[in-house]
Amino acid sequence: MKLYYLTGACSMASNIALREAGLKFELVKVDRHTKKAADGLDFNEVNPKGYVPALTLDSGETLTENICVLQYIADRNPGAKLAPPNGTMERYRLIEWLGFISSEIHKNFSPLFRQDAPEDTRQFVLGNLSKRLDYLQQALGSRTFLTGEQFTIADCYLGVVLGWSAHVKLDLGKWPELKRYVDRIQARPHVVEALRGEGLLK
Repeated sequence: MKLYYLTGACSMASNIALREAGLKFELVKVDRHTKKAADGLDFNEVNPKGYVPALTLDSGETLTENICVLQYIADRNPGAKLAPPNGTMERYRLIEWLGFISSEIHKNFSPLFRQDAPEDTRQFVLGNLSKRLDYLQQALGSRTFLTGEQFTIADCYLGVVLGWSAHVKLDLGKWPELKRYVDRIQARPHVVEALRGEGLLK
């Protein structure tokens, strides 16, 4: 398998999940500006949508979209317990979390990375994001991970997205449980490996 990624982007969730699942894969960097991949391919041919993650399987097929890629990875090694079994209520709760992270947290962070975003847009987005983080802190409570004591693909995704707060000047100190949560995630050995793999840690 090949995971196409942009450094520090949401594709890091798949990078982490692949390591947590103990799966063999090749990490292929995509140039943010030229869209050329390190393996020589034009990334727009790998994923015509033009964004990461893209996971090319040994069969030659390519999967895209975080929610899909993460579940595929989890299902390749059920023993890693990155997702509950299909058909269970626990699995649907996990999908519910993945949808929330993708649409309500991830997408609210995205405009904050734009240098040309007007200040009123930034304030509007921060207002929305703050409401979602208020809910998230309440829902997380004193649990170690999103669904309880078991680390899942939802934590791979949320840990990455909340980690962006330091890069967009969003102080997680207002949400102490979320700050502790991010610290826990970032201390995991496979997360450290993923950060090193993308050149974000020495």
